[in-house]
Amino acid sequence: MELWDWFLYFLMPFAAFMYASVGHGGASSYLMILALMGFAPEEIRPSALILNMFVSMISFLNYRKAGVFPTKLFLSLTIFSIPAAYFGGTILLETGIYKQILGVLLLFPVLRFAGVFPMSESPKVAQKWWMAPILGFGIGLLSGMIGIGGGIILSPIILMLGWAGVKETAALSALFIFLNSVAGFLGASVFYIEFSTQLWILLPLTVAGGALGAFLGAKMFSPRVLKYLLAFVLAFAAVKLILG
Repeated sequence: MELWDWFLYFLMPFAAFMYASVGHGGASSYLMILALMGFAPEEIRPSALILNMFVSMISFLNYRKAGVFPTKLFLSLTIFSIPAAYFGGTILLETGIYKQILGVLLLFPVLRFAGVFPMSESPKVAQKWWMAPILGFGIGLLSGMIGIGGGIILSPIILMLGWAGVKETAALSALFIFLNSVAGFLGASVFYIEFSTQLWILLPLTVAGGALGAFLGAKMFSPRVLKYLLAFVLAFAAVKLILG
């Protein structure tokens, strides 16, 4: 086994741990790691979505108990995001374009982990009936096309608008990510999918990292130093992917 393989087996569980600690599935980080290591988009996307399903569901089950779930907001978002994620999954982008879009999307968790997005304790923008469906549709489409669950975009927006608290947003985002990941994977399955043997090794390791991160994030701590470190790594990767 090569050194890069051992590095991969460390990075993926670490990414799952960090993302699950804030209610995310971690797909953007999985995508970054696999893209930088030379995997092709047709293999990267379904692999990340499968990992995302497991980690985001574990994260949801932990955060669901930590606060009141915003059911109305969740339904308004997912009613359009799920079909959009499925449709996005049927679109296979050219490798260069795929990496550039992924690089731009990585900037969202960078800004989130760096504390750039403001959080409001009370609603700053009143919810209109059309706002959440449009937001859900746009995020869902990108989720399916790139192979993310959409939480990296949804969470900072919800917190910035003041539509839900931190724990409620984490629970909402986790279930939103799970459903969009399932829909995106089903859409991507129209293409021939073949997983490497590495995925079956990475799956239990990554899920274990996500389970630990979700438990600690929901019940015990907020790993601020590690978030800043992850933000730096993601920023470096985003620049690399955008510039090629």
